Amino acid sequence: MSLFLKDILYKVAIESVKGSTDITVKNIHFDSRNIQENDVFVAIRGTISNGHDFIEKAISLGTTAIVCDVLPENIQTGISYIQVKDTNSALAFMANNFYANPSSKLKLIGITGTNGKTTVASLLYQLFKKAGFKVGLLSTVKIMVDTVEHKATHTTPDSLTINYFLNEMIISGCDYCFMEVSSHGIHQKRTEGLHFTGGVFTNLSHDHLDYHPTFAEYRDVKKLFFDELPKSAFALTNIDDKNGLVMLQNTQARKLTYALKSYSDYKAQILENQLSGLLLKINDNEVWVRLIGTFNAYNLLAIFGTAVELGLEKLEVLRLLSELESVSGRFQFIVSNEKITAIVDYAHTPDALENVLKTINDIRTKNEQLITIVGCGGDRDKTKRPIMANIASTLSDKIIITSDNPRTENPKSIIEEMEAGVEPQNYKKSLSIEDRKQAIKTACQLANANDIILIAGKGHETYQEIQGVKYDFDDMKMVKEILEQLNK
Repeated sequence: MSLFLKDILYKVAIESVKGSTDITVKNIHFDSRNIQENDVFVAIRGTISNGHDFIEKAISLGTTAIVCDVLPENIQTGISYIQVKDTNSALAFMANNFYANPSSKLKLIGITGTNGKTTVASLLYQLFKKAGFKVGLLSTVKIMVDTVEHKATHTTPDSLTINYFLNEMIISGCDYCFMEVSSHGIHQKRTEGLHFTGGVFTNLSHDHLDYHPTFAEYRDVKKLFFDELPKSAFALTNIDDKNGLVMLQNTQARKLTYALKSYSDYKAQILENQLSGLLLKINDNEVWVRLIGTFNAYNLLAIFGTAVELGLEKLEVLRLLSELESVSGRFQFIVSNEKITAIVDYAHTPDALENVLKTINDIRTKNEQLITIVGCGGDRDKTKRPIMANIASTLSDKIIITSDNPRTENPKSIIEEMEAGVEPQNYKKSLSIEDRKQAIKTACQLANANDIILIAGKGHETYQEIQGVKYDFDDMKMVKEILEQLNK
């Protein structure tokens, strides 16, 4: 596919042009290694490298146009240089234009918040598929183009990837797309230029303070997503969260609320909470669902509200809610032959971990012990490490502090920072085992019939990242194998 450069630059904030924009380009890239003849190269300033350092390389590989925020000293004849105010924003609009604005051709719903984004987006995808629609999904776990699955690498992909897959969804005849929207994605302008039919806010808690300097900035970046929604869209927010109404302050979208504790447009009450599921009363109608815990009651209420706002009939939505199955790595559990329950959950923030542990404690009797395996990722927010260990040791009978994805950090150092959060009265029930497999094995050996093991932090991930290398590691697969071996 070839398009005129001037058409791809529609709505881009251009500051100066050297050369012609009446040239045709075949593709857009921000990674110079992917450049081919007649492609346009967008120089992005990333967290690790600066695309402006690779302009010469891109030219050597055949690019005919450079989009940058600072013009290089060496201006080459025959190359078009487009200086823009912000290359992240420029890339987003260029991607929209290149793929003929695909987000305007389906109903795109963005889900943002600290916890619950994956569950809400994935279950909305599942619900609308069950309702008979062709649907797309852009999530942490996977990308779905109707029934075709693609691997996901980021919570919110780069703007080129987003528009590429939205276009694929249009080609496949999709009516809807449900998309996780992260604070990183908003801040880096990856969602700029997209046309959203609706936005959903789940909650806000301690996370990503390695990236955002303050919690206030983290909150305000999330809010920016709602600020930019059009009048034609709806904004659905959880008002039991103290930041819920903040999200609606400046939005032009139609304002809607959901809650368990407050007066709201969509309300629910938990009638029963068991390991087999929840009995909920949603807007005066009872429904039994297979998901567990108060946090999932909020997720299901957000799903109900979104589906109704998109035109589905209320009783049909309730019927479909009862058929939904949990998302991979989100309170996913097995029961061994020895009646040991192992739960794998993605809980990697203090709030998410506390929610999961409180849910388990609400369900279990005091006759079973709760053993929690928990770690924290390397090269990420360090301030949450002692908090996570404190929560786990307070709400569990035993905890094993272990490695998560240490990345480039020393796992022992991460564990030591977590150990600092364990209070003296909880020392005796705390162990530290650096090797994650050994930690899981030890928990299984410590468990008796009817005990519960929670493996927190990695959820759906099928790898462990150590010093830049990703090794195969699946918590659910690992605990299944160990329990089976111990039962022999």
